[in-house]
Amino acid sequence: MTATARPTGQPPAAAAEPSRWQRMAAPTFTIGGLALATVALHVRDPHDSGSWGYCPSAAMGFWCPGCGGLRAVNDLTRGQVGAAASSNLLFVAVLPLLVFLLGRWAVDRWTGREREPDTRLITVATVVFCALGVVFAVLRNIPAGSWLAP
Repeated sequence: MTATARPTGQPPAAAAEPSRWQRMAAPTFTIGGLALATVALHVRDPHDSGSWGYCPSAAMGFWCPGCGGLRAVNDLTRGQVGAAASSNLLFVAVLPLLVFLLGRWAVDRWTGREREPDTRLITVATVVFCALGVVFAVLRNIPAGSWLAP
């Protein structure tokens, strides 16, 4: 067998554009999985002790930044925003940003738009979010911030 040679000076053939379904697969499965988890949290109430297991940090007497997140999702599915904020204020505050980013990702994939990631912005946002999580965890575990505990 001989390999097919392309004429000199011509660029290699461009890769075929992925279909819309191929572009939408990741956002569809991600958002679908989150929707299923949300329905499961609505049906099986995490306010019932042990219904979803036990948080290791809470079992050790320490409220992590995620403690109360499952209860917050359950409360939000019932339209109880105040109760959700009482369970995990950080989650409730960050949720609109997460929904926006998921929506933008899905719309970009649908339209075929590709965004160039801004690594500096991603780095700064990651550092800020991690620092916010640490501060939130520390505050909810000291007497002055006990109102932040779930």
